[in-house]
Amino acid sequence: MRNLLYIIICIAVLASCNSKNSNSPDDTPTSGVIAIASDGCFTPIIEEEIAVFESLYKEAGIVPYFSGETETINRLLHDSTRLAIASRPLTQEETEYMNGRKLFPKSIHIATDAIALITNKQNTDSLIGIPVLKDILTGKIKDWEEFTTDNKSGKIEVVFDNPNSGTVRYAIDSICGGEPLSGNLHAMKDNRQVMDYVSRTPGALGIIGVNWISNPLDSTCMSFLDDIKVMAVSRYRKATVTNSFKPYQAYIALKEYPMTRSVYLILSEPRMGLASGFTTFITSDRGQRIILKSGILPATQPVRLVNVRDQL
Repeated sequence: MRNLLYIIICIAVLASCNSKNSNSPDDTPTSGVIAIASDGCFTPIIEEEIAVFESLYKEAGIVPYFSGETETINRLLHDSTRLAIASRPLTQEETEYMNGRKLFPKSIHIATDAIALITNKQNTDSLIGIPVLKDILTGKIKDWEEFTTDNKSGKIEVVFDNPNSGTVRYAIDSICGGEPLSGNLHAMKDNRQVMDYVSRTPGALGIIGVNWISNPLDSTCMSFLDDIKVMAVSRYRKATVTNSFKPYQAYIALKEYPMTRSVYLILSEPRMGLASGFTTFITSDRGQRIILKSGILPATQPVRLVNVRDQL
C-alpha cells in the first residue's frame, strides 16, 4: 500500500510539473521563436534587423509576416503576434480594446520614413508639387501632358504597393486631405512589384517607401537605385529646382522633404520575452545604425548632413 501511495504521489507531481511547463512561456529576450507583423513598406529594414539580431543570439528565431497596414494591426489586435511595425500608433479605440484584454500596448517611435515618387527613366519630368500630386491622385490630372506640355509619356498610371498599406492611407489623409482616390489607380502586391512595373512602364508613377530604393552601397545615403527615376517634391504647386527636394536622409532630417511619416514598434507583450528583446535591440545603438544605413531617419542616431545639390 505504501508503494502504491508513493507511485500515486510521483504521478501527481509529474503531472503538475508538466502542466506548469505547458503553460510557461518558452521564449526569453534572447531565445525562442516568435512571429511578428510588419507593413511590407518596411521589409528591407526589418529583414536586416532580424538578420543581425539572430546572428547575435543564436537561439532566437523571428518569423516576420509582411502585409498591408490593416492586416498588420489586425494581427496584433487578434493576438496573433505580440509585436507589429506600422506607420501609425494604435487608435484610442484599438488601445482600449487591448487594454480590456490586459495587454496594455506600447507604441515606440523608431524612425521617420519618407514616401518617394518614382517614374520610368524615360520620363522627362523630375519635379512635382504636392497640389499637383493631389490632382493626379484624385483624377483631376490624368495625362503627363496636362502636367507639362513637353512630356509625351502618355496616361499617368499611379501604382501603390498594397490597397491596405500605410502608403495608401498616407496618400488619402496627408496628400488628398481625406478626398477619395481616383478609381483608376493600381495596387500591386508589394513594393518590389511597384518598382518592376515602373521600370518597364513609361507612363507609370510609383508611390513607395524610400528604404526600398536607397542605394545600399552608398554610405552617404545620397543616391538611389539606377533602374528608376526619383522625383523631387515641392510643397508648392509650381515646383522649381530651389523649392523641390528628393527624399534624401538629410532633407528628411531638415524637414525640407514634404512627404514623411513616423515608424512605430507596437509592443503588446505583458512580460519580458523575445518580442521585448527584439524591441530593445531595434531601439539600441546598433539597431538604430541599421536604420541609419537604410536611408531613412532613425529616432536616436545623429545624421551626417551632406551639402550636395544634385542635378534635377
